[in-house]
Amino acid sequence: MVDLGIKIHNLDLKNPVMTASGTCGFGEEIADFFDLSRLGGLVVKGTTLKHREGNAYPRMAETPSGMLNAVGLQNKGVDNFIANIYPRIKDMDTHLIVNVNGSTIEEYVALTERLNELDKIPAIELNISCPNVKEGGMAFGISCPSAEAVVKAVRKVYSKTLIVKLSPNVTSIAEIAKAVEGQGADSVSLINTLLGMAVNAETRKPVLSTITGGLSGPAVKPIAIRMVWQVYNAVKIPVIGMGGIMNATDAIEFMIAGASAIQVGTALFIDPTIPVQIIDGITQYMERHKIQSVNEIIGSLQC
Repeated sequence: MVDLGIKIHNLDLKNPVMTASGTCGFGEEIADFFDLSRLGGLVVKGTTLKHREGNAYPRMAETPSGMLNAVGLQNKGVDNFIANIYPRIKDMDTHLIVNVNGSTIEEYVALTERLNELDKIPAIELNISCPNVKEGGMAFGISCPSAEAVVKAVRKVYSKTLIVKLSPNVTSIAEIAKAVEGQGADSVSLINTLLGMAVNAETRKPVLSTITGGLSGPAVKPIAIRMVWQVYNAVKIPVIGMGGIMNATDAIEFMIAGASAIQVGTALFIDPTIPVQIIDGITQYMERHKIQSVNEIIGSLQC
């Protein structure tokens, strides 16, 4: 029996496979497709302090090798999450992680303080990298000073595992990772989507209402792996990798490059059972290569 257990700060994950925020709601939406207790962790939909309507439609588009989205963090706010959603999902047998978003540092802090009080939420993913909102979001994640400021403020009020989600739309993601590690981040997750655009040749108009949106899926995988490898070599905290992971081989490649765990996102729109296929595939890979612990794979790249 191989050991799939992974540790992300204080989180003991039964395996390294998590779902990515914004791709499976609050977990209930995919619960009919597989046993959610098989997941290492489930990152729920992005949550803000107040209700957000999100961007105007159309806000999703398929491209030849990926998906563009500009949902804009549509959600009903943290109070609704605490009152109505948390009671329904809190007893799921996997680690529940809330993706946290804000327009100001004060919003990030106020939201985080409320989540810190929830017993069954052992971690947050601090999203300083969303490209689809006009204020806040990616703005905090594109420079070291702004990333440091928001992480420092949140760290003061949040005592559990703090994961910071990074943007690829920067000059050096490794420098941003080092900056947030210096302010108390327990882990970093990367990459968020790359800024992209689609045009309708017939109408000569942009496909998305916001003109630009976040590109995810297979098209971004080589960029994501490169960034995971760069960040793994720059920081001491665990790296959670994501970006175009469609199968177990993709996941293993991210781990060889340095990811301690991985998140599955766009693939869920094609086949919601892909996370368990990836877990099984990692197990089979380890058995085939006679690897006892999945930790042996992490950062095992031979250059």
